[in-house]
Amino acid sequence: MKTTVEVPDSLFQAARTHCAAHGITFRELIERGLREVLEKPATAAPFRLGAFGFGGEGQQVHEWAEIRSLIYAGHGSDGSGEQ
Repeated sequence: MKTTVEVPDSLFQAARTHCAAHGITFRELIERGLREVLEKPATAAPFRLGAFGFGGEGQQVHEWAEIRSLIYAGHGSDGSGEQ
């Protein structure tokens, strides 16, 4: 079967260079490429992170100033940048 396919000039030139370097025709390159893609097994489903939790009641502190002070408690700073 004959068909017409449009490809960018840069891709066509790269393909011609590849064909010349490997001693194959452009037709062979197209056939090999199509076979490789079509024979490749379907890819696995994309990764999906499952639901998770830690039990408990969730975050109880809602003020950033209080959260900062809890984070820095015992470390010589209150999180305000001052020592």
